[in-house]
Amino acid sequence: MSSEVAREEITEHKIGMRHSELAIRFLREGEDLVDRGDVIQASEKLYKAAEEAIKEQAGIHAHAKDVYAEAERRGRWNTTLLFKAARILGKEIRHYWDSAWTLHVEGFHEAKLDLEEVKERLEDIKRLVGSSKSW
Repeated sequence: MSSEVAREEITEHKIGMRHSELAIRFLREGEDLVDRGDVIQASEKLYKAAEEAIKEQAGIHAHAKDVYAEAERRGRWNTTLLFKAARILGKEIRHYWDSAWTLHVEGFHEAKLDLEEVKERLEDIKRLVGSSKSW
């Protein structure tokens, strides 16, 4: 194995770990907020968990690495890049991302979701964060 290939694998591992740790932390915080009935804050934490999971997967999935590289060049992610990464990562991931986006907009910004609607989407966020383990 060349040193360049080894360095790339180490970098991918670090990228994955950073985003994975954040996704898990936000997921746990979101679950706690759901348990307390705080719909608005739970929606935002769960969205953040999904956002970190998308970033993680984009950093290690061969077809989405260009999206990750673009975010790195810009020094930040934006919604266009997150939606693009979710689309590239596949239909199932895009579905989970759509649930996260609904939490962000309808649950956090608009405060229109009730607790049951957040709980339904929580399951999608759990699957999204858990799907990172399969890459």
